[in-house]
Amino acid sequence: MSTLEDLRSVVKQTLEQNGSLAATRAKLRADIFSTLQDPTEVKPRIPHENLLINELILEYLKYNNLDCSASVLAVESGQPTPSLGRAFVAEQLNVHDDEKTRQLPLLYSLLSHFSSNSKTTNRALSNRLN
Repeated sequence: MSTLEDLRSVVKQTLEQNGSLAATRAKLRADIFSTLQDPTEVKPRIPHENLLINELILEYLKYNNLDCSASVLAVESGQPTPSLGRAFVAEQLNVHDDEKTRQLPLLYSLLSHFSSNSKTTNRALSNRLN
């Protein structure tokens, strides 16, 4: 019996280390939320600001390969599919978006803009873009 417990422990530790266990749990949560939602239920209209904020967060999560977290957020928040798109969000927020800034999520551009007095933050963002 000790060998079976050892095997379980090693498998669990390996799945935790490579991120598979967290991804599986997040995917299961997303599927449960999706299943529990009543398709006939009329959902309240999402305020425009919330749509934009959700899009910023979703883009950030996907950039960081947190796809399961993104899918849970999309389902729970009622975000429309397909997404609003980066160009639309950048236009709505008056964010200059060019070939260089498109390498990172829009949240990075906003952070850079609003922390313009912080040389450390700007240097770190600049390093990520280069």
